[in-house]
Amino acid sequence: MMATVKMPQLGETVTEGTVGRWLKKVGEAVAKYEPLLEVETDKVASEIPSPFAGTLAKILVEEGTTVPVGAAVCEISESASAGTASAVPPVSEVPPVSAVSPVSPISNVEQPAAQRAQVAVRDGIRYSPAVRKLAREHRLDLGQLTGSGRGGRLTAKDVLQHVESGSARYSPAAQTAANAVASVPTEKPAAVAAQVKPAVAPPAEGDTSIRVTQMRKTIAEHMVLSKTTIPHAWSMVEADLTDLVKWREREKDTFKAREGVNLTYLPIVVLAVCGALREFPMVNATWAGDKIILRKQINVGIAVDIEDGLVVPVIKDADHMSLSGVARKIVDLVNKARSRKLTMEEMSDGTITVDNTGALGSIASYPIINPPQASIITTEAIVKRPWVVNDAIAIRSIMNLCLSLDHRVLDGSVASRFLQSVKRRLETFTGVA
Repeated sequence: MMATVKMPQLGETVTEGTVGRWLKKVGEAVAKYEPLLEVETDKVASEIPSPFAGTLAKILVEEGTTVPVGAAVCEISESASAGTASAVPPVSEVPPVSAVSPVSPISNVEQPAAQRAQVAVRDGIRYSPAVRKLAREHRLDLGQLTGSGRGGRLTAKDVLQHVESGSARYSPAAQTAANAVASVPTEKPAAVAAQVKPAVAPPAEGDTSIRVTQMRKTIAEHMVLSKTTIPHAWSMVEADLTDLVKWREREKDTFKAREGVNLTYLPIVVLAVCGALREFPMVNATWAGDKIILRKQINVGIAVDIEDGLVVPVIKDADHMSLSGVARKIVDLVNKARSRKLTMEEMSDGTITVDNTGALGSIASYPIINPPQASIITTEAIVKRPWVVNDAIAIRSIMNLCLSLDHRVLDGSVASRFLQSVKRRLETFTGVA
């Protein structure tokens, strides 16, 4: 018999998906739970497993086409061993999908409609879990918002638009990014970008046109949002890591044998950043329009480059972890990122980002802040340089530390003292953490 595969909902606020790539061709056999296609949304690109076993009979949606959640995307001729229609599992029985190139990956697949429809009642008004979650995140009084849903019901989209201070002109990707930005200026970033859109000549002979994936669109819009709503400032300090380099060289083999992971500089930097954040908590803050929110939790995002983009998984409560704990967590998150198995939980709630640009040989960077965070710090390549020590010239191992900051939240004096704190902690690191 013929079974229909529908576009799944890859998040509570996601309403449509784009078929990025078919992993099976018409006529090919497909096993139950075997990856069938890649779906891109404004939040995540995921491999979608087949809920049926059989043969791919017909593709209903071509690559690059966007359709609403629940739309039929293909038909599968079920094999005899697949059972009858009554044995066809609901979407909730499909195992978790793995993120292909997540910007905000998901941790669970679509839930049954009856379960999704569950709502909470407050003051006689029913609110969905998504609405309540957004209200908690942004500390909103839902009673002050007007709903656009059926019967005046408040939707997640209404909450996001309220957070955007009434901006309703963003694309879906920018609206998704809005849950990380508490306030935007009156003039919309999208409108600003449209005013200065450069003329692009059509492809000439020999040129190649590459389809922009949903992930790349989301990254582009998120970065434009950051640069057009956050007044960036930048600072850099030089750190003499000669003693740290010698310590790591002595300890790396023992550490690897004991912990099972390599001892790199990144977890040491993360611990130094955590210590500096405790000293200067203003750096661990968020701009929220009429107020600045100081975050109690120190959640450090780690920038990870993957095959087709960049993701930033988060180490939650990094300041409560030891050196070995941070090192193992970084390895775990990087492996998950590159095998496309990150969850939404592992991608959310970052309060600062550390970008190890030095791994690629960079000696100075000007990184773009990841909203709603107020700063991002880069660790550059450790380079041997002539250095003055006790009025004598010596060859020392020097690393540049670069910081981009949100000038609405931070002034240069605080940012500079924060950087000096990170520098001091690295230069005096003893391995006790």
